[in-house]
Amino acid sequence: MTQSMTRRITTYLLGIALLAAIVMALLVSSATPGHRVFINGNIITVDENNRIVEAISIRDGKIEAIGSNNSIRKLIQKDTQITDLQGKTLLPGFIDAHSHFPGSGLTAISADLSPPPTGGISNIAQLLESMRLQAKAIPPGKWLLGFGYDDSSLIEKRHPTRQELDSISSEHPIYLWHSSGHMGVANSLALQKIGITEHTQSPAGGVIGRDKNTGKLNGLLQEKSALSLTTLLQDFSFTDYYQVFQHARDEYSQNGITTAQSGGVGINLTRALYWASQFRQIPFRMVVFPNHQDFGKQLLDGNYKQTDFNSERFYLGPIKIIADGSVQGRTAFLTQPFYKNPEEIPNYRGFPSFEQTELSAIVSTYHDAGFQLAIHGNGDAAIDQIIDAFAKAQTRTPSTDPRLILVHAQMARFDQLKSMQALGITPSFFPTHTYYWGDQHIELFMGPQRGPMMSPTGSAAALGLKFSVHTDAPVTPISPLQLLWSTVNRQSLSGNIIGKDQKISTMQAIRSITIDAAWQVFQENNRGSIERGKFADLVLLSSNPLENPQSIRQIEVLETIVAGVTVYAADTKNPKR
Repeated sequence: MTQSMTRRITTYLLGIALLAAIVMALLVSSATPGHRVFINGNIITVDENNRIVEAISIRDGKIEAIGSNNSIRKLIQKDTQITDLQGKTLLPGFIDAHSHFPGSGLTAISADLSPPPTGGISNIAQLLESMRLQAKAIPPGKWLLGFGYDDSSLIEKRHPTRQELDSISSEHPIYLWHSSGHMGVANSLALQKIGITEHTQSPAGGVIGRDKNTGKLNGLLQEKSALSLTTLLQDFSFTDYYQVFQHARDEYSQNGITTAQSGGVGINLTRALYWASQFRQIPFRMVVFPNHQDFGKQLLDGNYKQTDFNSERFYLGPIKIIADGSVQGRTAFLTQPFYKNPEEIPNYRGFPSFEQTELSAIVSTYHDAGFQLAIHGNGDAAIDQIIDAFAKAQTRTPSTDPRLILVHAQMARFDQLKSMQALGITPSFFPTHTYYWGDQHIELFMGPQRGPMMSPTGSAAALGLKFSVHTDAPVTPISPLQLLWSTVNRQSLSGNIIGKDQKISTMQAIRSITIDAAWQVFQENNRGSIERGKFADLVLLSSNPLENPQSIRQIEVLETIVAGVTVYAADTKNPKR
């Protein structure tokens, strides 16, 4: 992130946060109930025994008591706020185990190029027309962005080209951000703006795409060559920044998120998020994963301490490292070739972000210094690299409870799951892939043998290996109920079941987005379940997810509660469905 842009983001968020703080100081006494009780409910506690109770009492933002209606009614006083749940289901608030807040807010300032069912782009012509419409609203010279296109979902089964984007505008730098977040396509002006010419060589761990016939730049930029979000936003106004932030903030709250995550961020964005959180411009709690290249090194050097940021509202979590790319983007690192490859590269199996020696050195440096790690690994070869690097680090500096988070672990083999268990590695799986890309995994990327093993929650559960699941928003929508549905049903867009043996129970899936997600970042003692002394972070649902697994994604979030305060309430008079 450029210094000028991050200063602008930080200054803007600080400004609105300080203004909000003044208003909140006047309203906080009436907005925050000292004592609140919920009675007549179906309250799924997600405690050690998965107890279901009728009522709870909340005092000063924390859970005071849990039990029967009669026991909780005895605590009611004159000023108690009473909520009669009328049999509705109350859960611990959903914990976002991995996403990129506020990245989902990009849809507020860019063309939405997502394929069905989240968007309407099915072919290149529709994609280009959407970008032409967006160009009419963007002043010349300013970045023109498209968000969420997926080549594997287009009829043409290819990326758009530099020349096609040039036909839209020669006055705007244009960049289309791929749905995986690991690549994109730029027009000629954008390539010129970032200094890529016909003579520029691809860096290690990255690809600058070229036409296979002419050898000329085709605009495709993958992995370490891809543009970062910070580069794309550097020319945007404060209004643009606020639209992104506000859209993401509201989206997370409306989906029952009470702890959100921003993975792989730098110091300046961390500061902005921290102050926005402290002044309640972010109404939920935040967990931030510092990126290892920038912020992580500053933490290593002692320029900052994690404790400088940590509070009840904000937690600086593990250091984020990226070991490979994405399966649907064909940049994941595999031990065997992709199921179907172009004729000119029949043995293509992706590529790693680092050679083994370099990854091992990075992992050992942070592990030796006592930092928890979160390492992105999708392909099984990348997972081998991560396991090998961490095994060496553990031999050198043993930790009895490291909780290294293997982010995505999408194509993890059973032997790798057993190695994770032995080493103290905990995977965070990405089961919404079974819905959005499950068909492509079977038909194109992994094939009928490897494809069903994607996001192997069933195998992990059978081993007793603790894990979480996540949406990786904005890669897929930040919808915990869709995530829950996908984890339990593993049904693709076409209705195929992607790995019947990898299904898990609804209760196990609920635990993976509540208490087990809290456990992964060492926060299980203060959130993730409805137990005495924990934060009163709750989500009220329109029906019970335990009753019918197939209908889980039709369930509505009626209310999101953080520290006993309602931060979102649905309009029940005009429901969405």
